Amino acid sequence: MKKCFLALLVCLLTAAAAFAQKGDKPLVQFTGITYNADSTRIIIPYVTITNLTNKGSVVVANYKGYFSFVTRENDTLRFTAVGYAPVDMVIPANLESKSYTVKVLMKPEVIVLPAFHMLPWATTDEFKKDFLTMKLADDDLELARKNLSKGLTGVSYTELPRDASEIQSAVASDMHNRILNSHSLMPNPLLNPLAWGSLIKSISAGDKSRSN
Repeated sequence: MKKCFLALLVCLLTAAAAFAQKGDKPLVQFTGITYNADSTRIIIPYVTITNLTNKGSVVVANYKGYFSFVTRENDTLRFTAVGYAPVDMVIPANLESKSYTVKVLMKPEVIVLPAFHMLPWATTDEFKKDFLTMKLADDDLELARKNLSKGLTGVSYTELPRDASEIQSAVASDMHNRILNSHSLMPNPLLNPLAWGSLIKSISAGDKSRSN
């Protein structure tokens, strides 16, 4: 019984000594402003200041980066902000005054997140189904064959409008014919006997084929 009492008394004395030692640390009014380490003209707002020594108590700087709070000597403080590397600072001991003012310089930090791939399939069964029923696109050779097919080229020739190069060629040909016949009468196909003979021959050949 006495041994238990003595052990309890030793624990109480140790805790009291530790508490007294912690309480003996002088209080310090800690004040400062957080800046960008690359340019002191840039102020970092709303920096989180965590006291790692005092049970993780947290203080936040204002929108101008200014902070002021009471702490103790030898306390370790950590400054954190999104996009900046953390900065640890220890309050020095044996200060001549009860206030401590600093400029906290925080270095920008680029955080590269891992790539995230989104797939349209909820399960592997849906992927297998879509993969088996998938229609592969034609390669370049097959596309060229389809574009050069007789049916497609015939439809394109009769239905598609002429492009700029065809129109320019037709206009140039017409201008050339007009220049050649500028000092004479323009040839009229209706007055050409050869054209009439060819027309009569084609008509008679058509009648003969229908009769057959």
